Amino acid sequence: MFHKLIIAGHCGNEPTMKYTTDGKAVTTFSVAASNRKDETAWFRVTTWDKQAETCNQYLHKGSKVLVEGALKAEPNVYQRKDGTWASSYELTAESVRFLDGKDRDTMSVETDPIIIPF
Repeated sequence: MFHKLIIAGHCGNEPTMKYTTDGKAVTTFSVAASNRKDETAWFRVTTWDKQAETCNQYLHKGSKVLVEGALKAEPNVYQRKDGTWASSYELTAESVRFLDGKDRDTMSVETDPIIIPF
């Protein structure tokens, strides 16, 4: 079986980069994706290697981003501080596109710059 998920939204936190014991960069950040009914789904995104370094350098809380990747099968269910229950989903990124770069053009980690309407 194969699946691919494409999400567009805003970074919910500053990216966090770490290195594995064998020296590979890994960066994680969250993305909030909302639909037209103002329902928001949260995704925890993981990127690796050069893509991880680029995401850590250019993404910030509030950045618009488009992520393509594989979704982990089970959501992460947790209880918020106010006692309500919520869930988030984990996504391993294949590609990340920055939708609000320095020049307000779309930048991509893996491909040539393109403009995607947001």
